[in-house]
Formats: sequence, C-alpha cells, structure tokens
Amino acid sequence: MGYNAYIFSPFCGLTLSCGPMGGMPVEKKQFAVIGLGRFGKSVGQTLCNMGYDVLGVDRNGERVQEMVEVLTHAVEADATEENVLRSLGIRNFDVVVVAIGKDLQASILVTLLLKELGVGYVLAKAQDPLHGKVLHKVGADRVIYPERDMGIRVARHLVAANIVDYIDLAPNYSIVEITAPKEFVGKNLRQLELRSRYRVNVLALKRGKKIHISPGAQDFLERGDILVVMGENDDIRRLEQQ
Repeated sequence: MGYNAYIFSPFCGLTLSCGPMGGMPVEKKQFAVIGLGRFGKSVGQTLCNMGYDVLGVDRNGERVQEMVEVLTHAVEADATEENVLRSLGIRNFDVVVVAIGKDLQASILVTLLLKELGVGYVLAKAQDPLHGKVLHKVGADRVIYPERDMGIRVARHLVAANIVDYIDLAPNYSIVEITAPKEFVGKNLRQLELRSRYRVNVLALKRGKKIHISPGAQDFLERGDILVVMGENDDIRRLEQQ
C-alpha cells in the first residue's frame, strides 16, 4: 500500500504531499525526532538552533503544527507503521530520537522497527529502568531517563551551589562545570595543582562567552570563570567543597 507523508515545511509555508524523503546532503548529520511532546520539542528545537536539519514526527496534528516554524520538517504520521517509516526514508537519518511519552508499547515498537530498517543510531527515552531494559534489548543504542536525570541535576545544584552543570560518563566518573571558588581567583593552574590535589583533569576554561580548550599551567583564573573538569565523583565532590 502506498503512503504519502504530509510535510509541513517552514521554508515554503505550504503543506506538501510527497513520497520518501531523500537527497539530503551526507556531509551533515541528519536527525529525526519521533514524538513531539515536551522532551521531543526541546531536543528538536535545540538541534535546529545548532544548525542541523531535523525531521519531527508525531501522529498528533496539533503538535506537528506547533513545530512548523521550528523544525526543518514536521510530519503528521504514525511511526509504529513500518511502511510509514520506509516512506519517510528513515534509514537515511544518522540519528533518530524516540521521544514518545507514556505509550511504552509504541516506543518499544518504534525502536525495534528503526533498528530493523537499518538506522545507525537510535536514542530512546525511557520512563523507568524496566522500560529502559526492554529498549536496550530491542536495539536502542542509548537509553536516557530525562525525569530522573533532571532530578539528579536539581539535587546536585541544591547541595553544591558552585556546580553549573555535569555529565555522567560512567557510574563513578563525570564531567562537571564548576564556578571557580574565590580561593582560586588570581592563581594559575600550576599553582592550584588540581591534578595532584584533587585528581581531576581540567578540560576547558569558560570565561563569559569564550571557552579555552585545554588551558595551560600558566592560565590564571578570574572571578566568574567556569572550570570544566573530569574525574571520579568522589574527587569532584572534594573539589566542590572548596
């Protein structure tokens, strides 16, 4: 059975009826976001703001219409249908984000279909550990827990006011953005001896809108500077307490 996807494009301002999406440049990553709830909208809009082409898919027409002027393309379609995904040329996308909300069966089925159709990298949103385990089993390359992760971030901010942001690398390792403590201001990295004292590595130094990758030992810290450091969580906590 043939299928026409109705694509709302901000570039032409028209509703177009078309077949499989193809012919996109291969030198730039292409993203698709399936499920345009709060999480899916946020991911898609952020990627577009970064200059990437993003296809948004949702079977709710109102959600699709809301994203017409935001995403590169927005499609009203049921992604649980294999022929629909084929018609959208989903296998041509480098990364597909499964951001379906409470319909666990749909998120699992879509993830399975995406991998069977040959999508290289599938990131799926999970509601809980059991849901996440199933998503891994059916082929998701990465599973994330937005609500849980946000709760952890909020808790970290509450107990450590100088923490700006952090990324978990592994159960015991993180990358953290930390505002330079006042004791660090006016000193250079050699004097601070962060590697020997705290066993953390400084990856970057952020000063206002500028970022200095791999700062040297002679770089001095100023008030308001943000250090991007990597290390074991226990060592990072010791640094936070300064």
